[in-house]
Amino acid sequence: MKVNVAIVDAFVDGDTGGNPAGVVLDADHLSDKQKLCIAREVGLSETAFVSQSNTADFKLDFYTPQKQIAHCGHATIAAFSLLSQLGLVQGRNTSKETIDGDRDIEVFGNFAYMEQTEPQYRYLEHDKVDIFNSVGITEKQIISDPVIVNTGNSFLIFGVKSIKNLETIIPDYTRIESISEKYDLIGFYIYTLETNNTERDASTRMFAPRYGIEEEAATGMAAGPLACFFHDFMNLDKEKFHIEQGHTMQPSSPSCIEVVLYREGQKIRRLKAGGIGKPSRYLEIEI
Repeated sequence: MKVNVAIVDAFVDGDTGGNPAGVVLDADHLSDKQKLCIAREVGLSETAFVSQSNTADFKLDFYTPQKQIAHCGHATIAAFSLLSQLGLVQGRNTSKETIDGDRDIEVFGNFAYMEQTEPQYRYLEHDKVDIFNSVGITEKQIISDPVIVNTGNSFLIFGVKSIKNLETIIPDYTRIESISEKYDLIGFYIYTLETNNTERDASTRMFAPRYGIEEEAATGMAAGPLACFFHDFMNLDKEKFHIEQGHTMQPSSPSCIEVVLYREGQKIRRLKAGGIGKPSRYLEIEI
């Protein structure tokens, strides 16, 4: 069987960069085993499989080269940007079904937003030193202690003082994977308030070796939790955040994620993360 895969760069910063995801349309006939095989052949951090849904406009299944995951931000943006550009989305408001429930999606042209859920926080009383050692930084470089934030997926979030601190991180993937397994994390999302673009709120890096991702250029499901963390813990009283990522990768792949918070008073009730998706190439995978 031959399967066509679109490679779509999600959260591109202008016309370049972004985080590539595989997108397979009309995936109804594919088994879970075949989807995993395709994701391994594509070799990107995530591949989205789009099929028919009984509860939403589209059903999306997300696979890393190692396993299925509940949600993926950049693959969602990639999939709906592609669907929009192909004329397969009717109107601005649409939706996706996932293994973890349905989510609202907004699309207009090559820009897509995905809904995330109200943030949940978990504070760490132990393992801080091990966490810092796992990325080669010291407590003197830290501006906020590690907190686990979940708006659909769990990420460990903490901040460093400068872009230089962010650039000099040396990840120990074995230790990061062990900590991620212990706390059921997708990965570590490390930020600094110093940015490459003065219109951005933070510059970030994301490590998820538990899911076969050493580092990726844009993580929408982590940018949402970070924006909530900024609002609830850093006293940034605003509703829209712009998070840059991918600048420190080798080679660099600059990305920008826009996060919008919806509040009742100062309580975040829901949020959406969005960006631009740009198809870059197509593959034919034989399974």
